[in-house]
Amino acid sequence: MTNSYGIYGSPPRELVQIPVDATQFSALMPGSASLEEQAPESLDQIIIHAPPGTIERRYTFALAVKALKSGGSLITLAGKDKGGSRLSKELESLGFAVQEEARSHFRICEAKKDTPNLDTVKEMIAEGSPSFVEAMQLWSQPGVFSWNRLDPGSTLLLQHLPELSGFGADLGCGVGYLAKAVLQSKKIRKIAMYDIDRRAIEMAKKNMNLERVTLHWSDLRRENQLPNNLDFVITNPPFHDEGEEDKSLGQGFLKTAAKMLKRGGVCWVTANKHLPYEEVMRPIFEQVRVVTEKNGFKIFEAIK
Repeated sequence: MTNSYGIYGSPPRELVQIPVDATQFSALMPGSASLEEQAPESLDQIIIHAPPGTIERRYTFALAVKALKSGGSLITLAGKDKGGSRLSKELESLGFAVQEEARSHFRICEAKKDTPNLDTVKEMIAEGSPSFVEAMQLWSQPGVFSWNRLDPGSTLLLQHLPELSGFGADLGCGVGYLAKAVLQSKKIRKIAMYDIDRRAIEMAKKNMNLERVTLHWSDLRRENQLPNNLDFVITNPPFHDEGEEDKSLGQGFLKTAAKMLKRGGVCWVTANKHLPYEEVMRPIFEQVRVVTEKNGFKIFEAIK
């Protein structure tokens, strides 16, 4: 019988041997399989680059327990300052006997499925599953950006947006907070929503009236099939990759926005005040103005 392997995320290959035929399950890698939908007791092994968020990490471990065959192997690793120090205790709470080692500033844990604590499995899955967040009045899920609170940068942007019209896009749409608000304008024909996180797209699908919406689970750094004649783009660009600040991420979003807009199209951007976005925008847009600076954020209007 053929063995079945899974992988979640991008663990350093110098620290763990990854089977060439392993199925990728990360929600942050467009096109990956869904661990939630994996058949119970179908995997012989899964290797997890553990998410830094506690609820998200425990949820992923619990899903892995369900997907593993009896006797199947779970290998997980994380940086010591990104949840690695808690891996062993969390796996033990699920009923695993854990072997742990430390290498290259990572904690690496290996365990075999024997008799899992099913009550804890259920609790962790329930804790990390989608839910309606009253504070946002939106469906969301742990692991999604700003999953249980309204992002102050996005809120500030909405306070300054004019009524938009025509065809547009929301880059890094999250669960749909910005797009849902701007679609109150009846002048908008359609808005395309893009996010690298499958969970965000699934929550946006629950939050939006999809009549004037298209949803795209997409990594904009690698997306080649994008429109180039839009009237507007709105974006709250990311600037972290796997927990580390990466200013090039947001800068790449702005370059993509410029390519997607028609001449005279407008890009509205919210960003942390310290990020160097003006230097990227000025060469690719005809006009760039700072609309407001407040509470550590800047709002930009950029016209192509």
